[in-house]
Amino acid sequence: MSKKKRKVGQINASSMADISFLLLIFFLVTTSMNVGTGIARRLPPPLPPDQKPPDMDIKKRNIFIVRINSQNQIMAQGEILDIKQLRYKTKEFIKNENNDPNLPELITENIPLLGEVTYTKNHVISLQNDVGTQYQAYIDVQNELIAAYNELRDEFAMQRFGKKYNELSQELQEAVQKIYPQKISEAEPKNYGGVKSGKN
Repeated sequence: MSKKKRKVGQINASSMADISFLLLIFFLVTTSMNVGTGIARRLPPPLPPDQKPPDMDIKKRNIFIVRINSQNQIMAQGEILDIKQLRYKTKEFIKNENNDPNLPELITENIPLLGEVTYTKNHVISLQNDVGTQYQAYIDVQNELIAAYNELRDEFAMQRFGKKYNELSQELQEAVQKIYPQKISEAEPKNYGGVKSGKN
């Protein structure tokens, strides 16, 4: 007597798809992802179609080069610095109080609400890091550079108005920003390796 073959039951594929979809939604809702904290930086507005980009021919004396190597060492203008020295050196460069020919050139202009002001209009800070630089070291350097600008704005505001920068009106804050705008250029990471003492 021949045995009858059992029919294999078919799986309801539509039900499985529904379950998979519900599981996917569940994990998306319940899973928390760690997001790295970035640096608040306002990007410049896009240029109008009929406006040409600014001339990028920058004099060497106007550029303050800051490098972070794979050992997280900081080199500014060819000199190895401690993180605590970076803010002072940055302020010294941006301000050029004594009109040093090796620091940014000073320009005198009439700034609305401020009158005639002499400042380093064309200075640029170039931040360059190694592919092996730790993220925290990069953030620490960024913080010091931004703090240098903040302190310069505070010092100018106190000298002119007897108030801190953030206590000024919006119009006066914008005027002070024209003297000390944040000009930090970030280059693509390169392989600098370790930094040796001494100048380039």
